Amino acid sequence: MIQLLKNMLGLGPKVDLGELVKNGAVIVDVRSRAEYASGHVKGSVNIPLDQLDSGLKKFKDKNQPIITCCASGMRSSSAKGYLKNAGYTNVHNGGSWVGLRKYGK
Repeated sequence: MIQLLKNMLGLGPKVDLGELVKNGAVIVDVRSRAEYASGHVKGSVNIPLDQLDSGLKKFKDKNQPIITCCASGMRSSSAKGYLKNAGYTNVHNGGSWVGLRKYGK
């Protein structure tokens, strides 16, 4: 029970995001189009949070690793929850896109 709560709050085991990217993870930036245009992780996909439902058709494999990001980590956390509820099994909140720039392709 305690581990479940820790995982829900993001306090669970840490994932090596760089390793996920090396192994084919896609970085989904859920900021607005204007925010994305002002700077983003090279190779990331921009699907604004309010358009996530229609953007999901891009990801047919629900086991594909997906890393969500935004400006601060709040919207990407919401996106992670949304994706998990939609049946995607390998979703990780990467937090701020700035912290993920080093993983750009």
